[in-house]
Amino acid sequence: MPELYIGLMSGTSLDGVDGVLVDFSCAPLRVLAHLNAPLSSALTDELLALNSPGTNELHRAALAANALVRVYAHLVLQLLELAGIEPNAVVAIGAHGQTVRHQPQSFDGTGYTLQLNNPALLAELTGIDVVADFRSRDVAAGGQGAPLVPAFHQATFAQPDQTLAVLNLGGMSNLSVLSPCPAPEVPTQGPEGDSLPFFSGNDVLGFDCGPGNALMDAWCQQHLGQAFDADGTWAAAGRVHGELLAALLDEPYFAQSAPKSTGRDLFNLGWLAWKLEKFTSLAPVDVQATLTELTASVCATCVKRYGSESKTLIVCGGGAFNGHLMARLQALLPGLQVTSSQAYGLPPLQVEAAAFAWLARNTLMRKTSSLKKVTGASGARILGAVYPA
Repeated sequence: MPELYIGLMSGTSLDGVDGVLVDFSCAPLRVLAHLNAPLSSALTDELLALNSPGTNELHRAALAANALVRVYAHLVLQLLELAGIEPNAVVAIGAHGQTVRHQPQSFDGTGYTLQLNNPALLAELTGIDVVADFRSRDVAAGGQGAPLVPAFHQATFAQPDQTLAVLNLGGMSNLSVLSPCPAPEVPTQGPEGDSLPFFSGNDVLGFDCGPGNALMDAWCQQHLGQAFDADGTWAAAGRVHGELLAALLDEPYFAQSAPKSTGRDLFNLGWLAWKLEKFTSLAPVDVQATLTELTASVCATCVKRYGSESKTLIVCGGGAFNGHLMARLQALLPGLQVTSSQAYGLPPLQVEAAAFAWLARNTLMRKTSSLKKVTGASGARILGAVYPA
């Protein structure tokens, strides 16, 4: 019998909302439908602006959350129509929300992470239970609250005979290193008695490497008026500037040991403008080439440091469609096969949305989803808050 969940993801790249309808009755999962909904330019601009302090921001944030949830709700209804199913056939929606601030362990020792969302409104508009607010419990337990996808990567991509590295190239980049995972040794029972794959969190390492697409996209928007550098063709036409690359890499975050996480709070156009102060004569195309090399270099260094036993790097997220970036990763990691997650059964733009469907399922089953080794929390926690329809 199908066990249907919907996962919704709008990431730091602000390139729209990905939604998937997932059936968990077959292992590890089956995506029945996938759609992407663009965000209006006005909403995108407002969400980007809310990453920084501004006038009347509490009021603006509340209205932006409502607007975002209406996009979510419309996408959910489209998914249901595409699949030909009724809302009552879906167990729950996992809705991540839009991260606008990420400051774990800061200020008072606990810090915070803030995702704009209105799950109560989403439950009203769809008639489906909603699970949201996945990160704050991990932060409350002393963790980073991110990344949350390594546990899902392990459950979905892990192989019995090899270590694998999984690189998510969204607005930021995050790496998961998955130790060999034998066939399920210990089945765990869900509320209806179904057997779920078991894996040990000790077998998973994950953290944010640094910028993914965010700086490249912002520079492209600023100079070409385009949302992103399609296939990396603009970057490929430029030349990497060694001194600028060294200046960009001279960022304390890159030297930090895992667990660690980051976001637009650090890697934004203000940070880039500061780094460019001594390079004002550089052609914009050469800056784009250097920003692409920054992402490739930072990610490759992380793979070499933490995933040296892996022979394969599985890439997901929007960056998997940047041919120039993928080529640079392959050049910097000659001993690995750099491949899209498509080759492992899950297309790049479906991975994170499917992860939040999986996280929502864990929440309802009262299963832990955070990993102490990944986030640095005092222990694994059940994540998410439930908003019944």
